[in-house]
Amino acid sequence: MAPKNRLLKKGNKSAFIAAIVNTIIAIIKGIAYFFTGNVAMFAETMHSLGDAANQFFVFIGSALSKKTPTERFPNGFGRLVNLVLLGAVLIVGIMSYETIKEGYQHILHPTQSTGILMNLSVLALAVVLEAFVLYKAMKEVIHETHLDAKGLAIVPKSFTALKRAKPATKLVFMEDLVATFGGIIAIIGILLSHYADLYFAEGMASILIGLMMFYVVGRVFLDNAKGALGEADDDFEAEIAKYIYTNSEIRDIKTLYAMKEGEDYHIEMKLEIEPSLTVAQAIDIKERIEGKINEMKGVTDVIIEFEEDDGIQAWK
Repeated sequence: MAPKNRLLKKGNKSAFIAAIVNTIIAIIKGIAYFFTGNVAMFAETMHSLGDAANQFFVFIGSALSKKTPTERFPNGFGRLVNLVLLGAVLIVGIMSYETIKEGYQHILHPTQSTGILMNLSVLALAVVLEAFVLYKAMKEVIHETHLDAKGLAIVPKSFTALKRAKPATKLVFMEDLVATFGGIIAIIGILLSHYADLYFAEGMASILIGLMMFYVVGRVFLDNAKGALGEADDDFEAEIAKYIYTNSEIRDIKTLYAMKEGEDYHIEMKLEIEPSLTVAQAIDIKERIEGKINEMKGVTDVIIEFEEDDGIQAWK
């Protein structure tokens, strides 16, 4: 049991916090929908249920991806988090369909819901909680990408750095961003329905929330399909190349690949060196470069090959 507990502690913290918060929110929204029958509240209940389930699977997947390589799986389990996320988006996809379908039915047959104070209070509370989780995810993005930002500066910088965040953190960020705005849309729909007698507005809000959920499904699916196949990180390759050229013995980089496997990086490179270097000197250079790259965030494996400089510049 102890090894399993240690493994779970390595799971993505943002996903764990988001799963707990969204479970609480889903229960509260579900109770409000039961008493009021509000279709916008139904959409938000489905949204929070989908997010909670999704983020729970993400937490488990991110923890399992940290398992030590075995004889059967010598390359480790880094890509497991991508596979889990590909499965998890199916849950959100089903929830999205149900949300849109319910909203469409309400537009065709609009009815007046009751309990506006309960609905608005629950949604306002949900927006605050979702915004809190979103801000935590933003801070996690800043931490994972090694940026320096505090206070409100975290918000804009987290958007620009999102591409380089871990898959699990990226999913939590996107889901809670949509959830926060979804709650605001639901509030607007309820207000229009109650005060302007536009009963179809709740159905429109439900459809908009469902479409935003589908957007998350599409983005997460594409990102993790790339991760499962093994996507090269151009920005990280450029960062490594910049360090490589600080070593005066290196004349050229013939090939350099930074393959992202889940939350980890597998680095392969072929470097050209001076022909006059001895084997012992080449080994020292190799160990120095390997040691430095292994210190970089997320790197788990480095493979370096040397060739004599051919005088033709390959790396641009």
